[in-house]
Order: sequence, then C-alpha cells, then structure tokens
Amino acid sequence: MNIENTKAQMRKGVLEFCILSVLKEKDAYTSEILDTLKNAKLLVVEGTVYPLLTRLKNDGLLNYRWEESTSGPPRKYYGLTENGKIFLTELNGTWTELSDAVNIITNQKSQS
Repeated sequence: MNIENTKAQMRKGVLEFCILSVLKEKDAYTSEILDTLKNAKLLVVEGTVYPLLTRLKNDGLLNYRWEESTSGPPRKYYGLTENGKIFLTELNGTWTELSDAVNIITNQKSQS
C-alpha cells in the first residue's frame, strides 16, 4: 500500500471544508487561498483548487467578483454565499463529531 496516496486522499477529503473556512472571514483570490492552505501545511496545487472553486460556485456555495489590481490583471475574488455559510456551519459540526470520534479511536489504550 502506498502511504503517499493514502495521505493525499485524506487531504483531498478535507480540502473543500478548508477552502470554505478560509473564505468565512473575508473574500479572497485564488493565490491568497493557496497561500493560506500552504501556510497551514496543506500543500495543494492550483490545478486542484481551480476546479474545486468552480464546482463550489456552481453548487451555489461561492460567488465571485472581479477587482482591478495595481500589480497586473484583474483578480477574481471568491466569497461565501448565504448557502455557503450554512453549508460551512454544518460541515463544522460534522468535522467536530468526526474529529472527536477519530481521536477516541486512535487514542484508545488496548484493553487487557
């Protein structure tokens, strides 16, 4: 079994949740989102994030606006819709439950 593949699958599973969480405080453009994820040690590439942002937008969880940039072409800023905020709140609850359950299981002492 390839451990790197398993680790990559685990990261992919939480990427949507992390992107929505990045956008809960303020709108951001793609490179800001990528920087935030990288600073948290969640290494992803643009080729993974762009399709996910498009899917989240198509699902009605994100919207975007174009904003002029002083250092290049206009930037597309993503933000949460009202549905996105509700969805993120539900994901937060699910994450807490799942995280607690995994911690209980992985930290159990073997019973003699």
